Amino acid sequence: MDTPTPRTRLTGSYRPVGEGARLLGPLGDDEQVAATLVLRRRGEAPDPTVRGLSTEQLGDRYGADPAEVDAVQKALTDAGIDIVQVDAATRRIRISGPAARINALLGIHLQRSTGADGSTFRHCDDDVTLADPLAGRVTAVLGLDDRPQARAHSRRAAAASTSYTPPQVAAKYDFPDGDGSGQHLAIIELGGGFRTDDLQAYFSDLEVPLPQVAAVGVDGATNDPGTDTDSDGEVMLDIEVAGSLAPRATVTVYFAPNSDAGFLDAIAEATRADPAPTAMSISWGQSEDQWSATSRTSMDDAIADAAARGTTVAASAGDSGSSEGESDGAAHVDFPASSPHALGCGGTRLPSSGAETVWNDGSSGGATGGGVSDVFALPSWQTSVGVPDRSGGGPGRGVPDVAGDADPDTGYRVRVDGQSAVFGGTSAVAPLWAALVCRLAQGAGTSFGMLQPQLYAGVGAGAVPAGFHDITAGDNGAYSAVPGWDACTGLGTPIGTALAGVLSAGS
Repeated sequence: MDTPTPRTRLTGSYRPVGEGARLLGPLGDDEQVAATLVLRRRGEAPDPTVRGLSTEQLGDRYGADPAEVDAVQKALTDAGIDIVQVDAATRRIRISGPAARINALLGIHLQRSTGADGSTFRHCDDDVTLADPLAGRVTAVLGLDDRPQARAHSRRAAAASTSYTPPQVAAKYDFPDGDGSGQHLAIIELGGGFRTDDLQAYFSDLEVPLPQVAAVGVDGATNDPGTDTDSDGEVMLDIEVAGSLAPRATVTVYFAPNSDAGFLDAIAEATRADPAPTAMSISWGQSEDQWSATSRTSMDDAIADAAARGTTVAASAGDSGSSEGESDGAAHVDFPASSPHALGCGGTRLPSSGAETVWNDGSSGGATGGGVSDVFALPSWQTSVGVPDRSGGGPGRGVPDVAGDADPDTGYRVRVDGQSAVFGGTSAVAPLWAALVCRLAQGAGTSFGMLQPQLYAGVGAGAVPAGFHDITAGDNGAYSAVPGWDACTGLGTPIGTALAGVLSAGS
């Protein structure tokens, strides 16, 4: 009798199907399946102070070992798996093959189920298990589960009492002079698309130069306006906010499938661009509990790689308050905003007069996300600002770091699919901060990479750091605004010219 090949369990690779799901049966042996393998680093992860690396330097210091890449590729070829793409710098191998061979390679049984919402999806039955030479070298296999991994954090206003153009919001936040010249801004999208004629009309009405906007397809996705109008709203909000505040920056929109593999691959493709983005805007996310552990870790690593290239990654903190859409009665935070390497962006209500407050329109209207991560440790740069313990006890990464106008009732005037509309949500705050970072980098003559250590430097509990307007009124459910950092609006909303001075001194 043949001895079974020893296998190593890739713990944390399984994503539960959720309550109410009904198993339909196994995938057909010949059904084609695509996935992304993530390989281990050749060394330690980049230090937060590292920035400005070329793609080659990123690969040489923190990428996959070329010998290990070769060994994994040979094993894949021997198993009859097609290799679609190899990128040692970002440690990814994109593969495709029939379900039977994927099952044999990964020690799984791919299944098809119907969810409680009636959707049909593919998923694994258990954790991936790996035999040599994949075992120990492959740290994640993404894309086996094709359920939507994230949702857009934008909300269309039914009838806003107050609305602004993005430049009007920037004026309220005292953005420094600049137009983003010489900077590069990446936007990650998991659906929808944009129409050039909409952008031309919008920027003409604002009397702002039309930005240079390019679309890049990832894993087969494309710029596809008109198919999903909700996602179109997200895409146009992101481009129009960022583009109107940094109109001379080069804007590249990365469209990817809404899966853990697509999300990771979009970030990685933006990271390896030449030149590297000054800022990356991410307005999609999901409660960190709705990710597999390996996909979460891989995404966090990808954002760390972006920071090492000099990119500040701004991620929206979610629109469902402190529960982040979960129904268990506990507090949850959104990922990737909870990544310690991302600049988590919370939301406020910005009235035409009076005090700015936490955005919270109740259960039907949305509220800013924010809280304490259940999976990421408390970063060293947050230890003195008074982050509360997790709901289950113990320290964790506090979310968000910063904030901006997000209430749809004081939202942003945009153009979507030929129509004028007002949008809010923390989706608007990520491109707002990404554009601000471009203007700050233009003034300082350098990109910043991971901004948080500089923003939090020397800040104690209850203290208001230079460059921020403190938000002290309102709540997002479980957490209330307090003087200094809080789990609703972070350090506060920007005072752009003052922040420029802080960052120039730090640089």
